[in-house]
Formats: sequence, structure tokens, C-alpha cells
Amino acid sequence: MNIIRILAMIAGVLVLGALLVKANQRSIGIALLERVAHQRIGESSLDGLPDGLHVVICGSSSPMPAPNRAGPCVLVQAGEEILVFDAGAGSARQLGVMGVPVGDVDKIFLTHLHSDHIDGLGEMILQSWAAGSRPAPMPVYGPVGTVQVVDGFNQAYELDAYYRIAHHGAEYIRPDGFGGLATEFSVGRDSSDVVYRSGDLTVTAFSVNHAPVEPAVAFRIDYKDRRVTISGDTTYYDNMIEAARDADLLVQEALQRELIKIVEETAAAKGDRQLERIAFDIQDYHASPEEGAQMATAAGAKHLAFYHLTPPPPARFLYPAFLGDAAKHYSGPITITEDGMLFIMPAGTDDLRLKKLM
Repeated sequence: MNIIRILAMIAGVLVLGALLVKANQRSIGIALLERVAHQRIGESSLDGLPDGLHVVICGSSSPMPAPNRAGPCVLVQAGEEILVFDAGAGSARQLGVMGVPVGDVDKIFLTHLHSDHIDGLGEMILQSWAAGSRPAPMPVYGPVGTVQVVDGFNQAYELDAYYRIAHHGAEYIRPDGFGGLATEFSVGRDSSDVVYRSGDLTVTAFSVNHAPVEPAVAFRIDYKDRRVTISGDTTYYDNMIEAARDADLLVQEALQRELIKIVEETAAAKGDRQLERIAFDIQDYHASPEEGAQMATAAGAKHLAFYHLTPPPPARFLYPAFLGDAAKHYSGPITITEDGMLFIMPAGTDDLRLKKLM
């Protein structure tokens, strides 16, 4: 009897609490919004990081739809500079969800001009201007063709820029900061070239194989004694191994052929010839997790992180299926990335810590 009375009292308290919350839902909601605004406005999730090289996954997916995953995008904080590598769909908004202001981005680098690596570029450029009061256009570095892409986005957003300036005023939305300014580089086959250097920071582009997409590059980012390599799209390739040589972190794209074959065979069985052909074709210009692991081993990379996942695993339960036999080819730590992962690598150490921003 006592137990029944106690349970009844607990139930009564819960019901009363629920009624009180419902009655005060508006005021509670306003208070929560005030708290979030206080925490977010004028702040960044990257504030307080030690001097070093830090990597945020702002997009880990492929063109295939995936909840909570944006298109390929990697943010790198090197000392005081913030660089973004590729800008897949939704990546600018993911940065906002993570508490990283897009207006803090200093430069954007493109590995190649496939649509899934640039379809969020316009939003990234626009938001960095409108939300960050940029004094000059966003610098965008990329292979031949980047001028055409950036000029196209500039033209597409010209009317929007006019509306924003007319509404808020040139004092707050600076006309001279609108748009992107492209700088093209050319890297010979099986070679590399420094495409950006500032103080202790060097960004080097390495040609990779993503035929028929050409040019396509991987980027190596060196800051003081720390090194990160971002693959972009590539097959197993010797120059990719050079790009990842002795990297503290290799951020490597991966396509699991065994899983894509399921998509191919299902499309064939259902008579979807277009999807069947696409699923077949994409298998020959991406690296599998096993091949990514082999390149990481050959390069002596210290940590392997897979991004641009094809197909994107919808749940962690499927991660082993995606990895396949990768662990047989690489003995170091392997991470299947998720949007919001932050890799913290302080200068002057060998430390690498992983934190979630969302």
C-alpha cells in the first residue's frame, strides 16, 4: 500500500510539473532563447583553443542524402587564421549550429569543381559577408575554372546584395565586402605547389587522380610543427601518399564499394538504369576505406579520419560495415567523422584530442 501511495505521489508531482511547464511555456522559451543568444552572439566555439592546428568537420557526407550531415567541408584553424576547404551544401549552416561564426572565415580553398564540393559556396561567401561585415570580398583559392564558378555566384547574389545594403545601410553591410575573389592555381600532374603562405602557415596543393575531373588536388596544411592533409576526391594515388607524408591527421574521403554495389544492384532490379549506371561509375574514381588506410600507412600518417562518406552511414551501428577491412591495413587510430567533430592539435606537442561541437 505504501508503495502504491508513493507511486501515486510521484505521478502527481510529474503531472503538476508538466502543467506548470505548459502554463509557463512562453516565459520559459523566452528565457532559454535569451540564454542561447548570450552564449552565441559575439562568441565562437573555437575561442580559447591553444595555439596550434585545429580541424572542424563542417560536412562529412556525399551527394546522397543524410540526416545531420552536410556536403564535404573541412574548417582548419591555424593560429589566428581560419580556412575552409570545400563548401558542400549546408556546410555554412552547420558551422552556425556548431557555434562557429561564418564571418570568422578568412579564406576558402577548393579541391576541385564537382558540384557537391561547391554547392554551398555561394551561401558560405554571402553569409561571411552579411554576418561578418567583411571589408573585402572573400578570397577563394582553387584550380583552373574557379574564377568562372566564383563569378557565377557573385552574379547570382547581386540582387540580394542590393536588397541587404538598401535595407540595413552601407555602414553595417559594407558594399566593398560583397562576393568572392578567386585566385586560380595550376599544379602539374604528379606534382605539388605552395598556394598560400603566411608566417608559420603554409598550404600546399598536390595533384590527385579524380579523372575525368581535372584538375583535382589534395591540400596539406603545415602550421609550425603540426600537419594536416585533406584528400578531396581521389583514388589510391602515389602523389596522395606524398601529400599525407608524416601528417598528424589525414582527412580522407572514402567510398565503400561493397555498400554501393547494393545500391547498384537494387537500382538494376527496379529498372532504374540511370541510378544503376551512376552507382557503377562512381566506384572507379574514389578511394575505398581499405585504400585510404593503405595510403595512410604508406605515408606514415598518425591518425586517419574518413569524411565525404559514400554512402553516408545513417547510424553508428553501420560504421563497421562502412570501414570494411580498413583496420587490417592501418594500425593507427581511425575515426569515421561526423559533422561537428573538432580535432585539437596544440603546437609543440604530439597531442590530438577529439571534441564534439554539436
